[in-house]
Amino acid sequence: MTDDNDFEALLKELEKTEQALAARPKVGDRVQGTIIEIGEEHAFVDIGGKAEATMELTNLRDADGQINKVVGDTIEAAVTGVDPDSGTLVLGSRHGRHAHGTDQLEAAFQAGTPVEGQITGTTKGGLEVQIAGQRAFCPASQADLRFIEDLSILVGERSSFRITKLEGGRRLNLVVSRRAVLEEEQAQRAAATRAKLEPGAVLPGTVVGLQEFGAFVDLGGVEGMIHISELALGRVRHPEEVLSIGQEIEVAVLRIEQTKNPKRPERIALSIRALAKNPWSDAGQRYRSGTRVRGRIERLEPFGAFVEIEPGLTGLAHVSELGAGRRVDHPKDVVQVGQEVDAVIVQVDSERRRIGLSLASDRIAEAESNTPQASTAQPTSSTRSSSKHHAEESAEDAGVGTLGELLKAQLGQDEA
Repeated sequence: MTDDNDFEALLKELEKTEQALAARPKVGDRVQGTIIEIGEEHAFVDIGGKAEATMELTNLRDADGQINKVVGDTIEAAVTGVDPDSGTLVLGSRHGRHAHGTDQLEAAFQAGTPVEGQITGTTKGGLEVQIAGQRAFCPASQADLRFIEDLSILVGERSSFRITKLEGGRRLNLVVSRRAVLEEEQAQRAAATRAKLEPGAVLPGTVVGLQEFGAFVDLGGVEGMIHISELALGRVRHPEEVLSIGQEIEVAVLRIEQTKNPKRPERIALSIRALAKNPWSDAGQRYRSGTRVRGRIERLEPFGAFVEIEPGLTGLAHVSELGAGRRVDHPKDVVQVGQEVDAVIVQVDSERRRIGLSLASDRIAEAESNTPQASTAQPTSSTRSSSKHHAEESAEDAGVGTLGELLKAQLGQDEA
């Protein structure tokens, strides 16, 4: 009778073991667990059900190489393999797992889990990658999210790859994609970013592309564009004047327009200019009549010269204010675009955004003797000033200082 009871207990224990094995996570499953120990190379994780798993510390290091988790922290990761010696589950997160042998490569291929490899060189049409002692090929189109003209810049890097083709034989035919892993990470970041996207939001971003018309910025898995007119208060001739690839910046969201393109479901208009203080808000206090300033000639017209006093702030020196006691037929006779000049404020109309200037030497001398040099504002070499629209409006309302009816008449002829 005792033997029967022992046999029945053994069957029940065996049944429990089989149930536990059946419920055990498989390669590719995502699990949640608690870190119970951090060793020199691995962290040990309790994933419940009396099961433990290990994770390489590379998965827990930040960009500076520091471990950003402690014992007791909860983590979520994918099961990337099973240790062949102990049977312990192996976890990974944003990095691929270290595969050992063709069996684990096959398991990773079937489950679609990433593996870690080292880029060892370039070859015709792509990259050569070493994974688990095997040579793999990564096509150029699968090397990154964006096209990389010189693939040699990636040589020597360790990265995660998804196996897209695995064929046996004396020598494995192994094709991998780095882009597939990057796209998955990008999608995860994009979900978090879209939750914060709305007009008026101020977000950090990284410059990822520069074109003549503007700059592309990665907001965290989602890209937006800053039109060249929104890069600065002043005039910018090319985005390279103020930004560089990889630069970290802060931007304001102007508009979000939905598209029918699944790869880029929205067009996001961004601005740096919107975050800058409007220089016209206190221009009247900072630049009073008689103040001597220094600026740069921005544009010449038959009726006068436009002078940038500071980014976003442009004044007009009428042709009659360009000489001292002598007639000037055209501004190009005395000044040229790009030239730095001394000038005197004749009048400021902040509401209409008008500044009348004089470059006449006698006015400058008088201002220097009668009043202190109140403004030290200098234009920057990388940002240039206000739009043609504002400049033409300055000419149209030329009732500032000595700009007068002659300028209005000239504008009327131009418009006609």
